Amino acid sequence: METISIISIITIAFLGSFGHCVGMCGGIVIAYSSTKIKSEWTKQVQALAHLLYSFGRISTYMILGALFGLVGGVVTFDNLTSGIFLLLTGLMMVLVGLSLLGKIKFLTILEHSCSKSPLYQNTFKALLGSQSLFSFYLLGMLNGLLPCGFVYVFAIIAASTGSAFWGAIVMLIFGLSTVPALFSLGFFVGIFKQSNLRDLFIKLASILVIAFGIYIAYLGYEYLVDPTKTILNCHI
Repeated sequence: METISIISIITIAFLGSFGHCVGMCGGIVIAYSSTKIKSEWTKQVQALAHLLYSFGRISTYMILGALFGLVGGVVTFDNLTSGIFLLLTGLMMVLVGLSLLGKIKFLTILEHSCSKSPLYQNTFKALLGSQSLFSFYLLGMLNGLLPCGFVYVFAIIAASTGSAFWGAIVMLIFGLSTVPALFSLGFFVGIFKQSNLRDLFIKLASILVIAFGIYIAYLGYEYLVDPTKTILNCHI
């Protein structure tokens, strides 16, 4: 993977996590922080619980990344298909960026929550009531399955690599980049919900998502005009 792409993924995910992810997943973090974490626990144990939750999310993201990467490797047959795929990915990222800015409701359409399904509710309640540290990891994995437009964008990038390994790496980088925001929220419950920093971060992330989307679309154009370029080179 190119250095510029790795830096872009980290930057977009990090800034976006303080805006979009705190807004989308903040309720779950607040719920388990208020219910599962006991005040008599040491700071080290509390930190471990939050990290296990984050590692659970990242595990799910990596599995999704590997699956999307595998599918991307199967469905991407030639440069025409690769180019069209990347152009659509770039377009989707631009739409997500505009949605984060509040210009359109693209993310709202994508994020149809499955949290009302009986299976999800029963599993969530069982994990929320458990006091084992491992339940934090499982809760994170469950959270990683929730529909999220921001995750979809990086899953598509993972698919664009055409590789299960690199798809998992893309989602690993994405997941690790979102840890600081949700980890901090767990320690300082609600601090970002009313913070002006949240609006600033989400605006910066929106601009970066749009810029990166244009870059991805340009790569798609390169696949269409350069017969020697291949998606398996993993230039995303």
